[in-house]
Amino acid sequence: MCEGGPVNQDWEDRVAAAWASFDDYPQERAHEFRALIDALVAELPDDSPLGPFERACAWDSTGHSDKAVPLYREALARGLTGYKGRRARIQLSSSLRNIGRPEEGVKLLTPELDAPSDELDDAVRATLALCLSSLGRDREGLSLVLGALAPHLPRYQRSMANYARALVDPEA
Repeated sequence: MCEGGPVNQDWEDRVAAAWASFDDYPQERAHEFRALIDALVAELPDDSPLGPFERACAWDSTGHSDKAVPLYREALARGLTGYKGRRARIQLSSSLRNIGRPEEGVKLLTPELDAPSDELDDAVRATLALCLSSLGRDREGLSLVLGALAPHLPRYQRSMANYARALVDPEA
């Protein structure tokens, strides 16, 4: 069982293989990659949230955030949850920023700061920082990025974490 609906491992492996081949499709062949994803999606039940999610990823990755946004929304509305649901919210926020709607990205991602921690935490913060920057809220964005970076540094973790807090709270 995959988040959002039943899928067998063979299908997941073929989707992973398709994405592993993404770099084999230069921009002039992007339509071929999207067709590959569409063929895999056609194997899913009509109401599966994975279909619009994978299609959104394909449109997004080939430079069409405008076409990806409604598909990400559809995947989430159909109940995409868990890891892929979180990915969808991150990617939707990025796409919203790309099409000039960063405030929607901020609204969508801000609750993710309080979600259970996983390997996507830094991506949440990086994408939220970009959305904030697009709104002229650079200090808040830089604070998020420094806060995300600090634990990965070999030294100065405490200092960087403190600097990150001080950017948005001078009393910190």
